[in-house]
Amino acid sequence: MEREEQEMLDRLRRLRRSLRVHAADEMPASERVTFGQRIADAVASVMGSWTFIIVQSVILLVWIVANVTGAMRGWDPYPFILLNLALSFQAAYAAPVIMMSQNRQQDIDRRAAENDYRINVKAELEIELLHEKIDQLREQEVLKLTEAVMRLTLLLDRATSETPPPVLELRGVVDPAP
Repeated sequence: MEREEQEMLDRLRRLRRSLRVHAADEMPASERVTFGQRIADAVASVMGSWTFIIVQSVILLVWIVANVTGAMRGWDPYPFILLNLALSFQAAYAAPVIMMSQNRQQDIDRRAAENDYRINVKAELEIELLHEKIDQLREQEVLKLTEAVMRLTLLLDRATSETPPPVLELRGVVDPAP
């Protein structure tokens, strides 16, 4: 493994250890969720739900029916200008609050992606390190096997040089060759 890869792996290991040490309540102030961010998340989660859509649709339907039938005595006649004004206010305030929540979620996602990248790099370096260790073990094993084969060859050579060559018989004929 190259020196810079080893240094990167060491840095990632230290970072991982430091992340384990910090609990959620020990987060730096810059990473804590503020009151405004909690409100933005709550508004975004409520406005992005089916419950909100159904409730708002029922309120709009009741408003329109009440004004068309005259139950509210001309409170907001047909072009429903007051209703349009209320919906415009709602959209004007809801959009930036939802954008704040989305921006915060985007930051969270970006940090998670960076962390995933670091983990992937660390895993790649660890796998490379394991491959190197396996290669070293293989080399040692091959050396030991080579030595064992050489010893066995020597023993076989000694054994064959100390005993006379075997006599070969082919159909009852003795082979006169040495």
